[in-house]
Amino acid sequence: MKRFAWIIGLIFCTICTIQAKDRVIERPPFLAWSSNSIEIDKIVMSDTVTTVYIKAFYRPKYWIKIATGSFLKDNNGMLYPIRKGVGITLDKEFWMPESGEAEFQLLFPPIPENVTSLDFSEGDFDGAYKIWGIQLDKETFYKQKLPKEAVVHKINKKAILPTPKLVYGTATLKGKMLDYQKEMMQQMKMHIESPALNVHNEQNIIKIKEDGTFQAEVKVASVTSVALELPFGWIECLIAPNEETSLIINTKELCRRQAHLQKKDKTYGEPVYFNGYLASLQQELASVDIDIVLKSVYYMDMYNDIAGKSADEYKAYVLERLPSIRKEIAQSPYSNACKELLNIQVDLAATGKIAMTERELKSAYITVNKLNKEQTDDYFYNTRIDIPTGYYDILKEFTSINTLKALYGKYYASTIYLISFLPNSLDVLKETLGTGQGPLFDNIKFNKLYQSIKDFTPLTAEQNVELKTFSSPVYAEMLTQVNKEIIKKIELNKRKTGFTVNETGQVSNEDLFPSIISKFRGHTLLVDFWATWCGPCRTANKAITPMKEELKDKDIIYLYITGETSPKGTWENMITDIHGEHFRVTNEQWSFLMSNFNIRGVPTYFVVDPEGNITFKQTGFPGVDTMKKELMKALNK
Repeated sequence: MKRFAWIIGLIFCTICTIQAKDRVIERPPFLAWSSNSIEIDKIVMSDTVTTVYIKAFYRPKYWIKIATGSFLKDNNGMLYPIRKGVGITLDKEFWMPESGEAEFQLLFPPIPENVTSLDFSEGDFDGAYKIWGIQLDKETFYKQKLPKEAVVHKINKKAILPTPKLVYGTATLKGKMLDYQKEMMQQMKMHIESPALNVHNEQNIIKIKEDGTFQAEVKVASVTSVALELPFGWIECLIAPNEETSLIINTKELCRRQAHLQKKDKTYGEPVYFNGYLASLQQELASVDIDIVLKSVYYMDMYNDIAGKSADEYKAYVLERLPSIRKEIAQSPYSNACKELLNIQVDLAATGKIAMTERELKSAYITVNKLNKEQTDDYFYNTRIDIPTGYYDILKEFTSINTLKALYGKYYASTIYLISFLPNSLDVLKETLGTGQGPLFDNIKFNKLYQSIKDFTPLTAEQNVELKTFSSPVYAEMLTQVNKEIIKKIELNKRKTGFTVNETGQVSNEDLFPSIISKFRGHTLLVDFWATWCGPCRTANKAITPMKEELKDKDIIYLYITGETSPKGTWENMITDIHGEHFRVTNEQWSFLMSNFNIRGVPTYFVVDPEGNITFKQTGFPGVDTMKKELMKALNK
């Protein structure tokens, strides 16, 4: 009996010894991620297996998936491929429950004790979920200090919002990403909401150096709102001519605030630190948590609310929150300068919503009633929304939109774009604002001329005379410079090669597409339905360029089709940088192609195999990796 008890005790001690070897890290902190759809609740590390406990947070009744190519990579560069899932099957849709929350485990090989951090990745493909710098040594991680440049500025509550200057010059944006790893990203998009150029969502690409630093220079005429697009969020800031804006991006705090599991944990400082141009104001703006978008965050919720309403009811819906928002701004702890700017942004948001009355009401009705394409077209183009006399008089209350200070507003460029949907927009603005002069009117006029130039249409003699009517010579200076650049580009385009303009010939609509691709029978084709005015089309074309070079020895032909909505001159100059075979079809032919192939928008891509079969079709750019994969499948068929 004693011997039996001794044996049992020995077994128990052995079990305890084995269990004691397990290393458990609860809710490990991390440096950055590409999405907050899944979070690590804990990691259990034994001699035989590493178990990662996952909590998923995603839309109810939608699915997530964990790829079989998933792996962990330690701080020494060693890889640990996934073994299996527990509570989830790899490469299979995992449907989220009604709660929008779920749990499962991912099993990996054992990890050595000297490892201090891990990266998780689903693989090296577009859209792969990744978490960088998962910390196994939490104590050391929490002791890390911020650089001395990461300072929180003292706020002068009595500060007045300065009137921005109109000067055509170079704005400098520079910064550093803390805890940067080149695997996170090697470049980022800078979206420019330019109040002077008034080009909504124009993009620049900023390269990131190995030490995490970056710098960009942009020609602007006044203060300009920009947004940096990162895998783990957007960062908004202001730039200005002949000024420098400096950022320190604290990725781990930026991501911690997005997390469900770590949101209430100790902070790592501020998500972003500002220096240089209006640093204290920018710091305040980054911390604002007042909702000033007038119920437009969740469009489906808004559509359900406004579907079937009259114009007056819609306007009341838009305006009903204004008093409470104004009150919240007034009672906030922000400076007078910040409060003034927030009220201007409310004016801009409200103006944009009112300007979009007819479009919003129609879109809501179409969406809520789930109209098909034919029904949508009929309703959108044949239904009239009654706009009562004096409907737009409410804009008299938003006079700040016609001041130079409105240039600070991040919705300024967007608002001017939305104003264009107003019937007789200039007349309406003149009547409601009591003037036809001011920064707002300058920018509307500037936009028209600038867009014409960018569409490869140089200024005419009459337009050059019009330049003298601006209230500031800055606008004329900018347009003259842009005009010189476009004329130079047009001349350079005449000498470019690598593209071919094709004619469709006299064929029926039914024979149009077979006729287009027949010339290239026996080759694998990437067919791109696009338009010159389509921003995503242009972005995708640039993204595909390196792939074309990589696959230049493969038997692949790139075929581009557009319609008459792409102005001929614009199209002729754009395609010089898009190597491939180009077709510009008539409006009738374009409509037939859209209908026949059920194409809902551009860009739309077909992959056609050497026998002429469409093997892949997708609206919206699927990413370079997917595109390459589908092309190779068709090529090797």
